[in-house]
Amino acid sequence: MYPSDLKYTKDHEWVRVEGEQAHVGITDYAQKQLGDVVYLELPDVGKTFNKGEVFGTIESVKAVSELYAPVSGEILEVNASLSQHPESVNSDPHAAWMIVMKLSSAADAAELLDSGAYADLTK
Repeated sequence: MYPSDLKYTKDHEWVRVEGEQAHVGITDYAQKQLGDVVYLELPDVGKTFNKGEVFGTIESVKAVSELYAPVSGEILEVNASLSQHPESVNSDPHAAWMIVMKLSSAADAAELLDSGAYADLTK
C-alpha cells in the first residue's frame, strides 16, 4: 500500500531521498485522515529547518494540521503548483511532493521508517 522506494515518519510524511536531497510530502493515510485538502502554507526557498520543526501547514475541510520536517536541512524547492491545486495531495499523495530539502545529515534519513514499519504504524 505504501511505496517501498519511500521512507516515512511517525508524523505521516513520506520522504524520497536522492543523494543529498529529499522530496517530502504527506502519506495516503494522512490525506485520508484530513479529508479534502483546500490550502497549503509552505516555506520559502532558502529557509532551514531542524528535524521535527514545523515547516508549514495543511488545511482541509476538517482541520488545519502542521507539517513537520522529517530531516534537517535547507529548502531547495517548493512545489508551487500545490498552492493552485492543493487537491493534488488527495488524488495522488505519494507523487504530490511539497518541498525538496538539502540534507544536513545522512543520519536523519537512516532513522526514517520503511514501508513495512509505516504500514504497521497505521494499522
